Amino acid sequence: MKRDLVYAVIGAGNGGIAMAGYLSLLGYKVNLYNRTLENILPLIDSPLIGLTGEVEGEGKLNMATNQIEEAIEGADIIMVTIPAMGHYDLAKEMAPHLKEGQIIVLNPGRTGGALEVYSTIRRCGFNKDIIVAEAQTFIYACRKTSLTSAHIFKSKKEVTLAAIPAIKTQYVIEILKDAYPQFTPAKDVIETSINNYGAIFHPAPTLLNSGHIERGAAFDYYTEGITPSIGNFLEKMDAERMKIGLLLNVNTLSAREWLEETYGAKGSTLYEAVQNNPAYKGLQAPKGLNIRYIYEDVPYSLIPMSSIAKEFNIETPAIDSIIKIAGLITGKDFFKGGRTVERLGLKGLSVKEIHEFAETGKIMRVEEEAAS
Repeated sequence: MKRDLVYAVIGAGNGGIAMAGYLSLLGYKVNLYNRTLENILPLIDSPLIGLTGEVEGEGKLNMATNQIEEAIEGADIIMVTIPAMGHYDLAKEMAPHLKEGQIIVLNPGRTGGALEVYSTIRRCGFNKDIIVAEAQTFIYACRKTSLTSAHIFKSKKEVTLAAIPAIKTQYVIEILKDAYPQFTPAKDVIETSINNYGAIFHPAPTLLNSGHIERGAAFDYYTEGITPSIGNFLEKMDAERMKIGLLLNVNTLSAREWLEETYGAKGSTLYEAVQNNPAYKGLQAPKGLNIRYIYEDVPYSLIPMSSIAKEFNIETPAIDSIIKIAGLITGKDFFKGGRTVERLGLKGLSVKEIHEFAETGKIMRVEEEAAS
């Protein structure tokens, strides 16, 4: 039992409210941070979060604040639940206030999240021991039902996690296991980054259902939004993701196999497995296109996969087509500010050197050259 741990939950969206409520319901001291003050004013007045669904009850926060230094002061574990587009700025904001030994966990990191956050904190001058970990996906299927409540549809049975440095992965899992026994170790953050199933399930179904979504039509995002033909397209994207994983010596499952392992949802095709997943029942589609499924998952999930593939001369036509459609529909160049190999510090590295970077937080070749 580690109920004396202090958690800071960063972000008061769907995942943040659910996670903060769950951890506080378990008896942990929880600080909730959100940049926009208006969204947490009710929790500042009355720091209670109600949970329904798989978990029922009410958790009492230690505090809710829009001051990052207050939120992370004294926190043993910093659980980041904000969209990946905020990871870089958050790392810069946290860096001056971090203390040695703190653990940062990205829930999830998408593709390259831990690499980006770790590198940014180091570039900001923080040179003490710190661990940056990332989960391969979010631990729950959940939705916020108000500013002070959330519904947890279902917890995932297993979620892989890795840390930088990788030697600390098991330590992080031991720290978290009282609250989240579902976390299991991945080899390193390259593995969790490539096994980013949100890259498959989020942007393409959103864009391919954009007409219904813009009209505000009510439909179940997964079970109705993923038709047999869309499921077939997602399998093509997934095959490209797995090809990148093979190149990088990463153990990976297909999205269809992942649904069975994570939710117990079986099917001979991805479409069938989605239809047989009870956790997806009732999860409604968004009401517009200005959402993280595009503005997060394209630049921080698909672009790093495409960029890594191009670095090693692998073609990804299905993934690239969704990046292109997203840019044409939104008018935004997602490569600007997206996680390219250059931004992640992977440009010019061999596969071995990429894993060395994930293992140690250092690029051995550069270290050796500097010492010679």
